[in-house]
Amino acid sequence: MPFLITAVVFVGLLCALDLVLTFGVVKRLREHSGLLSAMEPGPGLGVGESVGGFRTADVDGAPLGPDTLAAATFVAFISPTCGSCKEKLPELVRYAHRLREVGEEMLAVVVGNAEEARSFAADLRPVARVAVEGSGGPLGTAFRASSYPTMLWVAPDADGRLVRVARSAALAS
Repeated sequence: MPFLITAVVFVGLLCALDLVLTFGVVKRLREHSGLLSAMEPGPGLGVGESVGGFRTADVDGAPLGPDTLAAATFVAFISPTCGSCKEKLPELVRYAHRLREVGEEMLAVVVGNAEEARSFAADLRPVARVAVEGSGGPLGTAFRASSYPTMLWVAPDADGRLVRVARSAALAS
């Protein structure tokens, strides 16, 4: 009988210890969830929201602003430091080529320093309008693009403001 009592007390203490450790893990997970949610980018530009104002130039020196984009434009923000962007670049080039064939336009915004962005811009330049800017540049700010790749369709609304008209299902992850 003393053996049985000892075994039951041991199992009870083991369960109590397990419960304490589980509460500790749950507390740490809540802390980490809070930290991760603080690091996540904002929701970005929602469908129907207006693009902010911007004035810049593309890699060919042509002025670039809300009024210089076509009726409907596919906009892709990519970065040479983004692994997913590197993987999707060939597909993005093919997509830009298909858009051009049907008379639609793509604006590719390569985010990074000029040296890093050179190869991305060279690949996209024959089939899309390309702009290169650093993080926090005028296009990224206007479109609220804070993570890469970010891809969306924009078009002028009835008042002439450039608005996001659809989510991109083409390449976005």
